[in-house]
Amino acid sequence: MSKFLPDQLASTENDLIDSLLTQGSEGWTASYQGLTLKTALQPIFSISHKRIIGYEALVRAFDTDAASVLPIHLFQLPRDAAENLFLDRLCRHLHVQNYSQLSDSLNWLFLNVSPRVVATGRQHDSFFGNLLRKTGLPAHRVVMEIVEQPTDDADQLRETVSYYQQLGCLTAIDDFGAGHSNFERIWNLSPDIVKLDRTLITRATDDRKARQILNGIVSLLHQSGCLVLLEGVETHEQAIIAIDAGVDFVQGYYFSHPSTELPNIASNAPDFETLLADYKSRKQLQLDPSQQIVSFFSDYFLTAITLLKQGSALDRSCQSLLEHPAVSRCYLIDTNGVQLKDTVVAADSRYQVDPRFQPLENTESADWFRQNYLKDALAQPNILQVTSPYLSVTGAHMCVTLSLAYNHHGRIQVLCCDLLANRMEHLSSSL
Repeated sequence: MSKFLPDQLASTENDLIDSLLTQGSEGWTASYQGLTLKTALQPIFSISHKRIIGYEALVRAFDTDAASVLPIHLFQLPRDAAENLFLDRLCRHLHVQNYSQLSDSLNWLFLNVSPRVVATGRQHDSFFGNLLRKTGLPAHRVVMEIVEQPTDDADQLRETVSYYQQLGCLTAIDDFGAGHSNFERIWNLSPDIVKLDRTLITRATDDRKARQILNGIVSLLHQSGCLVLLEGVETHEQAIIAIDAGVDFVQGYYFSHPSTELPNIASNAPDFETLLADYKSRKQLQLDPSQQIVSFFSDYFLTAITLLKQGSALDRSCQSLLEHPAVSRCYLIDTNGVQLKDTVVAADSRYQVDPRFQPLENTESADWFRQNYLKDALAQPNILQVTSPYLSVTGAHMCVTLSLAYNHHGRIQVLCCDLLANRMEHLSSSL
């Protein structure tokens, strides 16, 4: 069959596929190499809207005994590129036919597109425009998912994505964050939605650093003009992480399983009210302790600045500050951000210089003009400022910086103090 398939498809478009579709009481099915194919839909939810905004269409295969066949086995059946193309088109035709019959006239249908189909460009996928016209499904309700894989022809990939966009469809990059993902693909294709691979949420569940990376990826994608969907959310804790990361949409077993019972697909809505209430409660318990930190260290700073104004050396002036277990270093900078003299560091063993980062230790005359702790201090002189945790370039460790601008002999100087983020539990016990 396969060697004649391209010519047949070119001449008959959807007619050949139509002959393999059957409409029954529970929707459309398709026949393929002795298997019966059905559409399963998995709801996709907007966290902010607290409701379904779309469905991903997945194929489910059954043998003659109605036993389920794994998708991986189904997609191993095609023997060549032509049959791969045929199976891809058959599945999409089946999904569009089924989705067109639903009473939902608002939400998106997410359709996976085979990388082999994408690589062939608009000539081999013009059938899809015909399919939309035939079924009456508006193109703006379809999201074409492009799996993140390398392609030999980036220009052809861009042309194909452009074809879907010109049809009026939305486009999405699938499985971003795994394998061959890169932001260059985002910039070149300008997708409307980026689907983050489930490995990102799996890692973020057990690793706080991975959670911070997830948050950063979401932020960068938003800045690139993309909406972000996180798939593979399977537990309550992962749902909380997804909310905190700032993703727009979520998908996974925690919210809803895929189902072939299409008329009842939206009947079991998750309890977003309880989920968001839990998240808000946690955030209230984890409020930024900045005001407590400011209150605790205000007297230390006033003492240090009084001594500095009296002519005491920086190390003697900041002695009380440096004795606190969370404090690692103190330093002075001028209004241009240039550091005055070298840094004074805590004398005991709690702050050990990592020999790997010794080239960064000497900061005399360093320029900190770009740092927010300088800008905030200069904007509000004589008021102690505190930053959120950030990565310090002086030793590649996470820290929080306190800063206070004061007048010394007619010149504004800023006293800064770094707190080690991994020692903040000592600070908490002191507050």
